Amino acid sequence: MTSQLNGSVLKAFKILDLFASGKSELTARETADALGINMITAHRFLHTLVHAGALRASARGVFRLGYMFADLGDRVLRDGDLPTLLQPILDQLALDTGEACMATEFDRDMAVCIAKALPDRPLYVDIRIGSKLDAFCTAHGKLWLAYMSPDDQARYFKNATLTGMTDHTITDIKTLKSELETIRAQGFATNNGERENDIYAIAVPITTQHGKMISAFSVFGASPATLDQNRMDLIAKLTAAAHTAQSTLYRPA
Repeated sequence: MTSQLNGSVLKAFKILDLFASGKSELTARETADALGINMITAHRFLHTLVHAGALRASARGVFRLGYMFADLGDRVLRDGDLPTLLQPILDQLALDTGEACMATEFDRDMAVCIAKALPDRPLYVDIRIGSKLDAFCTAHGKLWLAYMSPDDQARYFKNATLTGMTDHTITDIKTLKSELETIRAQGFATNNGERENDIYAIAVPITTQHGKMISAFSVFGASPATLDQNRMDLIAKLTAAAHTAQSTLYRPA
């Protein structure tokens, strides 16, 4: 299989990957140093990527990502098979935890269930694929808010109405923003009966290798005592499942 790989293509993608670490601009010298190649080769790669539309020259010797990626980035999630990739991991998570589990993506200020797995016992809380969850009062929703860029989060709060769904719903923006900071720092979010009474959940993010959140896993159910008593074990299993999901995203077919 290795003999069938094209080294030049792999180097080109290594150049593009330099932008994923947070760079907005790239020079030939930075490219040469990062890839361990000479300046002539670096220039050739960069100008070839400009010709292909993957990069654009913003100034002499300075390169930025091309506009083709604006559409491609959205299409990866819209046209991809993320639920199919996540389902086996979610099934194993439900088996390991004995709880109902789900995965979400974010659409129009709501977390949307894209996959679920149910425990092997008579009684459990269920959810339909496609169900939408309010961002401000669910574990998945708060997780998505916590991992948003500051600009996207500001846009959300500009338009949001924090309606009290239950006695436990956080309706004060300052208090919610403080919780979002805690969620980002600790790496998980909880729902303590905030959307519906007696429905509790713990959720963790699934991220790209560079930290962009693309989905989330949770366990959810009607027993706060169970979730509280087994919290650390559940978080450990959720985190392990999220790491498996991340590895699956980058695994060759």
